[in-house]
Amino acid sequence: MSGYELIMKNYSQVSYFNLTAYFDTGTLKYMYFILVLSLYLSVIAANVLLIVLICVNRSLHEPMYLFLCSLFVNELFGSSAVYPVLLLQILRDIHTVSAPFCFLQIYTGHTYACVEYTLLAIMSYDRYLAICYPLQYNQCMASQKVFLLVALSWFYPFILIIILISLSAPLQRCGNIIHKVYCDNYSIVKLACSDTTVSNIYGLLMTVMVVFIPLFFILYTYMRILKVCFSGSKQTRHKAVSTCTPHLASVINYCFGVCFEVFQSRFNMDNVPNMLRIFLSLYWLTCQPLFNPLMYGLNMSKIRIICKNLFLFRLS
Repeated sequence: MSGYELIMKNYSQVSYFNLTAYFDTGTLKYMYFILVLSLYLSVIAANVLLIVLICVNRSLHEPMYLFLCSLFVNELFGSSAVYPVLLLQILRDIHTVSAPFCFLQIYTGHTYACVEYTLLAIMSYDRYLAICYPLQYNQCMASQKVFLLVALSWFYPFILIIILISLSAPLQRCGNIIHKVYCDNYSIVKLACSDTTVSNIYGLLMTVMVVFIPLFFILYTYMRILKVCFSGSKQTRHKAVSTCTPHLASVINYCFGVCFEVFQSRFNMDNVPNMLRIFLSLYWLTCQPLFNPLMYGLNMSKIRIICKNLFLFRLS
């Protein structure tokens, strides 16, 4: 075996990665730890509360709320990809992560992103049917179809991400430095010193399938909804605003976070302050799981009324 082949073999067997975006905060690390822990506990409490409310109240066993329940489960799943790692790394002086755990984080984080986009697209389709075809809604959204759509929103991304990691994990790596606070697939691929053509092509195809196609579908359904609203009655417009506002806010908020993360990975962001860059790179994984339950809990009248009655019952 030549010296070059030996070096390449050693590089491909990298057992850990250095996360260089962390910096020494001194005694402030305990304050950051408490803030992140409080945020994580809030995410768990808010999402679990709404999941339980939807499951135990038969009045909420409607397609829209069942899709919401699946969305809240995904928020818990996605937040588990980053919060525990953040809490651990904040208290550590050496910011490394083992290769297997790094790929596990990539799997959970990327799966969360794909499921989120798929569910948001399905929910826009649900609102489109409810507003544009109210008389056929119950027939179009039968329980079997709802179950099929929920299963598809989870199964489809799981398979896509398994293929993605199976392409990036065997790559020979020429380093172990990741300039972020968590692992992502693109950072791993950039470390490769072997041919990454197949991995890059698949990554682009997957981005089109799980990001651009769902976004195009969401835009299409909202164009149809707006058309019906402008030509419909005041009651139709009120229904559209009350049920579509939280969903549209969730889509915009999530797209903002994901777009910044994509731009940061592809372009030079050295001019952006380090703390702001870290916050915005984590936004889609940390703030969206809290934004969704708060937005839907405050704006969906049925959920708001049930929460209010439950609070009054506890007080009495």
